[in-house]
Amino acid sequence: MMASPLPDPLYAYIGAFVDELWRAGVRHVVICPGSRSTPLAMSFAARQDDVRLWMHVDERSAAYFALGLAKRSRQPVALACSSGTAAANFFPAVVEAHLARIPLIVLTADRPPELRDNGAPQTIDQIRLYGTHVKWFAEIALPEGTPAALRYIRAQAARAVATATARPAGPIHLNMPFREPLVPERGQKHERHEADLLSAHPRVVDAHLSLIDMPTIERLAEKMVAAQRGIIIAGPSLSGASFEKLLELAWAFGYPVLADPLSGLRKRSEAQIIASYDAFLRDPDFVRGAEPEIILRFGAMPTSKPLLQYIQRYPDCPLVVIGEENTWEEPTQLADEILRGSPAQICEELKGMMSWTDADKTESDEPPSAWLAMWQQADSVTKEALSAGIADFPDVFEGRVFTELAE
Repeated sequence: MMASPLPDPLYAYIGAFVDELWRAGVRHVVICPGSRSTPLAMSFAARQDDVRLWMHVDERSAAYFALGLAKRSRQPVALACSSGTAAANFFPAVVEAHLARIPLIVLTADRPPELRDNGAPQTIDQIRLYGTHVKWFAEIALPEGTPAALRYIRAQAARAVATATARPAGPIHLNMPFREPLVPERGQKHERHEADLLSAHPRVVDAHLSLIDMPTIERLAEKMVAAQRGIIIAGPSLSGASFEKLLELAWAFGYPVLADPLSGLRKRSEAQIIASYDAFLRDPDFVRGAEPEIILRFGAMPTSKPLLQYIQRYPDCPLVVIGEENTWEEPTQLADEILRGSPAQICEELKGMMSWTDADKTESDEPPSAWLAMWQQADSVTKEALSAGIADFPDVFEGRVFTELAE
């Protein structure tokens, strides 16, 4: 019995990228022929039922065509070319897209790093080629067929479209290096196969880099009502105005609040605040018994490595990132949604969606849920163990100094 052909890692990687562009709303792609951009051209061609391809030999003309197409359709348009001076010919249209607020996804194929700056033909410095005339630039990692790499490239595609279309709209630039061979070897398939891509746990990131709207709030509230085992992560640099609303939301849903030291929340005494998670999330037994159903992260990613590993252990858990700035702070590559808005306002609106008859319940009205109680117990036991260990330590060290000063 003949074995089925294996997917080429390069084409699995670019196929996931093209797939995510389509999911994010790209319906038109303008391609300029060239050798180095072959993986892009072939992967887009494999999706011709969903994405319309426009072939142009001249890069300058192609760029202006893509500009007009995006302006007319009011949709983001992808524009791809080979390496070298082909990318430089996009420059005038990229500048105009920046000034006219037109969403262009500029994709420039490139030589791999080992062929740069050593006289290789058709090679120029393409890093930040368009300078300040693009909203965002990224040098894409070399293709791999691993699940982590496929999650990464999907996230980059979603971020590209979200950034290009967020107001004010404009062009973004992804520089994509490819190594030879640029076409699949014999016995390997290059077509887009959904099973191959789904096996890598793809993430479809719904990125709202413009201000969050009420339908999104309602959809998120429905997810939270259905999830009894939720977690709220309070990242660094949260504003004091959001503390009360965030804690009220956590208590209403029975969720623990994992507070980063720089969040400003650890100085408060509310029972739902968990401060020692960096220690007890190192316990594999606790982690195995603490599978979450939804995670909401407010602010930047905390610095705790055990927390990062905990999130990565449960990649199927919906992860929602909420921030005030029009930025992309998501190092896990696992977020389902990235939302922009006031954390205080979002927390208040989510709490208002609760189906309770008494919307003004306080901490004394309801006992903590079993889920929250489990986190509280782990936090309490850990704090006691840490305090006992510090007290028994014979010498003065930083941890003991801070503990005694606090007392």
